[in-house]
Amino acid sequence: MMEGDEQILAVDWGATSVKSALVSVGGRVLSPLKRRRTPHPCSPETFVEVVRRRVESTGASRVGVGFPGEMREGRVVGTGNLARVGGPGTPLIPELVERWRGRDLSRELSAETGVEVRVINDAALAALGCGGGYGVELIVTLGTGCGLAVMVNGELQPAPDVGTHPTPDGRNFDEALGERSRAKDEVRWRDDVRRALEGWRSVYG
Repeated sequence: MMEGDEQILAVDWGATSVKSALVSVGGRVLSPLKRRRTPHPCSPETFVEVVRRRVESTGASRVGVGFPGEMREGRVVGTGNLARVGGPGTPLIPELVERWRGRDLSRELSAETGVEVRVINDAALAALGCGGGYGVELIVTLGTGCGLAVMVNGELQPAPDVGTHPTPDGRNFDEALGERSRAKDEVRWRDDVRRALEGWRSVYG
């Protein structure tokens, strides 16, 4: 297979839905977007199985997965909303948090599928796709919750899972900047987004 013909499976594992499509090496979309609801609570085994089935059904030769939690050196540090009983806004399951901690999902999925798989934080993955490659860049993702990535001259820098961090009014950033808050009161949501960006810029800019 020529490099230009290679099909890469791109997976965006979000708090409420899992989206995937085949793309070329150059980023051209090659297939319709597939979408399914995110299972909750979600164990590491469920995560691996869902991605494995998708790889098998597409015949992709490589896979990139955006993970909705904090990762360090390829291992899971924080689970985001995956270890919650029913998704965002529901209680965490401590035992499931521990089962996630330290998992090398790239290695596990590569072993399960027989193809090269890379799993990184979803905001970091977005940054790699849209970063300009120079200066200090702050990339913020907004959806069900929020994520943050920092790049300096095109290189990813360590960044926390800001979605779980508390806000001054007693919420966390996932709650304050997520889609539910936007749908409830967009004026307040816009103000909250502006204040969050100003705060993060003062820290990372």
